[in-house]
Amino acid sequence: MVVILAVVAGWLIINPGSYEKEVVQADFGQVSLSRSSNTENGDNQSLSPLGASSSQNDSSGNAKLARIVLDQLEIKGRAPKTGYSREEFYKSWPNVNGCSLRQIIIRREVGESAVMDGCDVVGGTFVEPYTGSELSFYQKSDFSKKIQIDHIVALSDAWQKGAQYMERDVRYAIATDPLNLLAVDSVANQQKSDGDAATWLPPNKAFRCQYVARQVSVKKKYNLWVTQAEHDAINTVLETCPNEQTIGLE
Repeated sequence: MVVILAVVAGWLIINPGSYEKEVVQADFGQVSLSRSSNTENGDNQSLSPLGASSSQNDSSGNAKLARIVLDQLEIKGRAPKTGYSREEFYKSWPNVNGCSLRQIIIRREVGESAVMDGCDVVGGTFVEPYTGSELSFYQKSDFSKKIQIDHIVALSDAWQKGAQYMERDVRYAIATDPLNLLAVDSVANQQKSDGDAATWLPPNKAFRCQYVARQVSVKKKYNLWVTQAEHDAINTVLETCPNEQTIGLE
């Protein structure tokens, strides 16, 4: 299987209440980055997913509102988890321009405060989205201890909601698409496990609208379904932010 990862030019113009676009120059080259934001008017950088086409949201219409896209997702029960393993999606983080995708995602979150050693982020400060806590890092091992890269739509959840029936290349894309990746607190990520929105939401309530909008975006992009309980949980969150938009959808 040959999978080509490319950094796609162009920016997604998305809900200005939650995001703003910016290009960050990192040691591994100029890439499109998206940081999480913990407030409705937070400092968010826009995302061009690797291996995907970028597009612009129509700010004059409602087609990209997360609550509308949510209702476009198929509602079904979970398929069996039989046969699931992480290796059914990917075996390790790919390299992009010679740097690990893990380091690129960490660099995206840490932003301008990042202290770089080649491809590696060895220091910096950022507000962790799941807890809302400000975290400071002084060496590379700090990131390994405190931070994990979360799949916003957990791979096990994706497996049980359509991915097991897809080609391996599609599953690989789900696992390595920056749209579905976020650097987060290790403990919070372990608490989430493979839960969907019906069983787990970030303790940081200010981030929940963006979190479920990203889940809706990923599920729409890759034709994954939701359970009724998951749909209802996402809808309850989006009722508090009806103008929250999806990300990266054509």
